[in-house]
This record gives sequence, structure tokens and C-alpha cells, in this order.
Amino acid sequence: MEIEGAYGTPLHVTEFGGDGPGILLLHGLTDHAGTWASTAAWLTAYGRVVGYDARGHGRSGRPDGPYHRDAFVGDAAAVIERLGLGPALVIGHSMGGLTAWQLAGRRPELVRGIVIGDMSPVTPADGLRRWRDWLDGWPVPFASLDEVRAYFGADRPALGDAFAEVMWRSPDGWRPLAQRAHVLAAAEHWQARDHRPELALVRCPALVVAGGRSDEPPAAQREGAALIPGAHFALLPGSGHVLHREDPTGWRAAVEPFTASLLA
Repeated sequence: MEIEGAYGTPLHVTEFGGDGPGILLLHGLTDHAGTWASTAAWLTAYGRVVGYDARGHGRSGRPDGPYHRDAFVGDAAAVIERLGLGPALVIGHSMGGLTAWQLAGRRPELVRGIVIGDMSPVTPADGLRRWRDWLDGWPVPFASLDEVRAYFGADRPALGDAFAEVMWRSPDGWRPLAQRAHVLAAAEHWQARDHRPELALVRCPALVVAGGRSDEPPAAQREGAALIPGAHFALLPGSGHVLHREDPTGWRAAVEPFTASLLA
């Protein structure tokens, strides 16, 4: 399914199934809605589960711009409004978690509750440079999907599988669906910023889940959770950044009770 997002950008929407209250899933930078398949499988017991490929990602439109935060928050609002999901439980990973709390603060009538998956409220001053250096180091094009899995998942196979899902086969090999320029344009608008004032605007129920082995500091995420009245915090000690792929059992154990408390 395709709907029109903010600024006229076409968004590819995935209906995962389920009936009842709306549950919106927001993926992280470079990812796509399909990353949520295993999470959506158990969430459908609690409501209608929907995800979409963010602008510049997956099968959604790849405009030259904009890629600022208003665009990403506007896209999430458009999906909720056009599909009648509100007020929705919004679950976001990384950049998607940032979008979730910004949406909750700006459009509280659309949001029943939020889950923030491994997103620090304060991003590093050199964050954009780190992203640029990391992307520039990718040996693109990859000769095969096995090469993709080996490069990204040498010691974390779940990550290798995740990156294999966001590649497309070009005439000269496998390339990422998300273009480097668009990824960096999106990152530019949330790196090197203190997002704690935005967190303090959230008034709906909230759960923050952090990975103990993530580059996103768990202590900072715990402090961020404390800014939201009544928010819960959960730590998955053995997980890296991509919680729902690296520790799906721990992720479910943290998120499902919170979901049930809101929707069951």
C-alpha cells in the first residue's frame, strides 16, 4: 500500500495484520519496515500493526528533500491520520524512537503511548562525521548477499541478515536501497543536538529500552526516561543497538507487558 506523506512524499506502508487499536512501527536510519516482522507477529494480538518505509528508504519515495525532523514527524502523523490508527501506540527504533517522542510531544492527540528503542537523547558532536566515515567505508557494491552478511554480521549475524534485507541488485552488484546523500541529510538534523527538552514534553505512557552493548550510552537513555513522567526503563544487557534483531526474546519480554497494559 502507498499513501502520501508530508510534502507529498509517497510512503510504502506494510500492514502486518491484527485488529483493534493502532500500533505504528518506526524503523531506524538505513533500515526498512520489514525489520519489524518478528515483533509484529506477536503485536498483532493487541491491535492493528502497521509499519512503513521512511522517506528515502526501502520502497518509499526518495525525494531530494526535505529530510529534516518536521518531514519525518509529519510522515508518521500522516500515516496515523490517513489509516485511522490514532491514538496509536508508536514503537520506534533509533531514529524511529526519536520520531516517536517528537510526535508524542507535538501531536499528543495521535499517540496513546511510545516505546523508544535504543536512542540517546543527546547525540554526539561528531555524530555526523561518524556516520559519513562509516558509510564511506562500505565496500559498495557488494559481490553477493553473503558478502553483505559477512561484512555487517561477522560477530553479530542478526545484523548481517538485517543489512542483507536493505540491499538491491544493481548491474554491478548489491547496493543499499537508501542513498548515502539521503542518509546523511536525515542524520544532519538530529546529530550534535540535545533532545532532552523534547523528551520533557511527552505526557503519554512511555517505555525506553536500551542495549547494554550499544554505542548509544545506556546511562544517558536511563536519564532520558526519567524526564518523561512515569516512564519505564529496561536494559537488555547482552544486546547491541538493534534490540529487536539481536535480542528478540529480551525485546519482547520488555515491550509486551507495556503493550498489554495499554491495549489489552
